[in-house]
Amino acid sequence: MKQEVGVDSVELVVGEGAGRIRTNGASGPNIFELTIASSGAAITDESLQCVDAEVGVCLVRGEVGGEVLGEVLVRRSGAWTRAQVPYVSSGSYLALLDVNQDAVADVVAVQRACPAGVDCAHWFAQVFSPAGGGGELGCTPMFPARESLPGWPEVTPDPSTLRQCGA
Repeated sequence: MKQEVGVDSVELVVGEGAGRIRTNGASGPNIFELTIASSGAAITDESLQCVDAEVGVCLVRGEVGGEVLGEVLVRRSGAWTRAQVPYVSSGSYLALLDVNQDAVADVVAVQRACPAGVDCAHWFAQVFSPAGGGGELGCTPMFPARESLPGWPEVTPDPSTLRQCGA
């Protein structure tokens, strides 16, 4: 699994219960341990998503125990670093999208507002900005079904609808 991000390449190297993210580009080769693989997340050919911009962002995601876990690498001034925040989606959706239109991809996580195993009629999208140190941009209002979220199956929250999560 490899993607080009501008002049850099980002590659997932995964083995049994372990994995690495290898970057190669202007700042030379780097290798990052894939923490979600050691948590048991299933890494597939669909696990890597990258968005190239002045600040490049790559998301690695994998499912474990009914949740999707994710981690992010951010490229600033040619150098790749790991965003310190691990991302979790209880609604089986984790993706990159520039929600707040600041030219940096944000992390969109769909959440269930119900306990696991319960039929849920309360779904929302939670948005984080890896550029701002992983801070939360906010949450959408509740929707009656995951498929009712704006833009489903590629969730595209309107930044004007985001509110403080849990409020």
